[in-house]
Amino acid sequence: MTDDRGWGRPAGAASERAASRAQERIAAAEARTAERQAQREAGQREREAARAARRAEEDQRRAARLEERSEERDARPRRRASGALARTGEERVVRDTRHYATNVDHGRIIELARRGATVPGLASVFGLPEEEITRILAAG
Repeated sequence: MTDDRGWGRPAGAASERAASRAQERIAAAEARTAERQAQREAGQREREAARAARRAEEDQRRAARLEERSEERDARPRRRASGALARTGEERVVRDTRHYATNVDHGRIIELARRGATVPGLASVFGLPEEEITRILAAG
């Protein structure tokens, strides 16, 4: 049977071709979607592998730095009481100051008291009786 125009084509052939083209387009779209998904998954796997490699490399670098630091730490002296590092490797000299005399300066005593030093504290530092410190502060 032919269509109305008499072209010699069977009736319904156009709709069948349209349906088959639609099926082909759907199949092509599904294939593209599957291919993109496969590419995304492959890219994700590559990124994960690269991340794992970077983590392993960073862990190795961190371990090497810790080892290097521990060697440096063992080589240099410990921190001083003041918190400063003894970078030179020289031992700090601890002086015996038991027999040193403290200069008793009245102006200095008055200034320290003005800054908040207590009379017993000043007496202890300067090695004077508290009455003497009180007399100096009263005179100043």
